[in-house]
Amino acid sequence: MARLIFEPAEQQALRGAARTEFPGNPALAYVLENLASEGIDLDRCRDWEDLRTENGLPPQSDEAPNVV
Repeated sequence: MARLIFEPAEQQALRGAARTEFPGNPALAYVLENLASEGIDLDRCRDWEDLRTENGLPPQSDEAPNVV
């Protein structure tokens, strides 16, 4: 299993950023707090196109490259 774990100093930096940089966006603050405490399970990461397909979105095209 591949897992990215943050050192205690990095965890504190992420938590500090979550509190100071994103006070108006609690969802983003939650994500940073969660990353700090849980790390990232690299085995569970998925490709952007797979996520689009799962959610019924068309494949990304040159005509609309940044449309989600």
